[in-house]
Amino acid sequence: MARMISLDPRVTRMNIDADSAPELEPKPELDQFQTFEVFHQAKSGAHHVHVGIVHAPNADMAILMAKEQFARRGQTVNLWVVNTRDIVAMATADADVFSTTPEKTYRDVGAYMVRNKVEAFKKQQQEGQNQ
Repeated sequence: MARMISLDPRVTRMNIDADSAPELEPKPELDQFQTFEVFHQAKSGAHHVHVGIVHAPNADMAILMAKEQFARRGQTVNLWVVNTRDIVAMATADADVFSTTPEKTYRDVGAYMVRNKVEAFKKQQQEGQNQ
């Protein structure tokens, strides 16, 4: 007699006869809600920030659920909800596309030695006053 083995150990421990187990049916379509990513804007003109996800049957309901979940406590000006399936992301293996210009120190504030130029200017001004 074969025993039913399940991913759930509680079911396996029940020692159910595999031959007498009920016939399993596939899950019906749309029995789960869709996942929506939620973006929150705290002040007018501020950036929208990703704050989490909600599960909802449609976008209108997702807005309502996002309002209840993420706009109750803090100041909120706007909310965005985006269906997770509509987000397109790069594959991790494609990260090498950013290696074409690895040296970008010119974009960093530390790359500009303004302080040295200011100190040299001050020294030059002081020498001019001393003469």
